[in-house]
Amino acid sequence: MAIRRLHVGPRMSEVVINGGTVYLAGQIAEDASQDIDGQTRQVLAAIDALLAEAGTDKTRLLTAQIFLADMADFAAMNAVWDVWVPTGQTPARATMQAKLAKPEWKIEIVVTAALP
Repeated sequence: MAIRRLHVGPRMSEVVINGGTVYLAGQIAEDASQDIDGQTRQVLAAIDALLAEAGTDKTRLLTAQIFLADMADFAAMNAVWDVWVPTGQTPARATMQAKLAKPEWKIEIVVTAALP
C-alpha cells in the first residue's frame, strides 16, 4: 500500500497515511495568546479537521500524546479533553510536561488513528 501525505512541507507532513493508519504531526494553537482552555480547544479542532481530511475521526483514535508546557494546566486541559473525546472510545494516552518550541505555546498534541 502506498504512503499518502497531506500538507507536505520541507520539514514535515501534517498527516501521513499508511496501511489503514493515520499519523498526525504535533498540533499547536494558532492563537497562542489564549489560555490553556482556548489553546486546547484550538488544537482539538485542528485534529478534528485533519482526521476528517484523512477520512477518519476521533472515534477511531488509537493513541494520543499530550505535551504541556506546565503540568499545572493538567486539570484544565483534561476538562476540555473530557468533553471532546467520545465516551468509550478513548485512546491510549500519555501526558507529559515539555519545553515546547515557542514559549507562548501551552499545549501540543500528537495523535494516531485508524481508518474505517
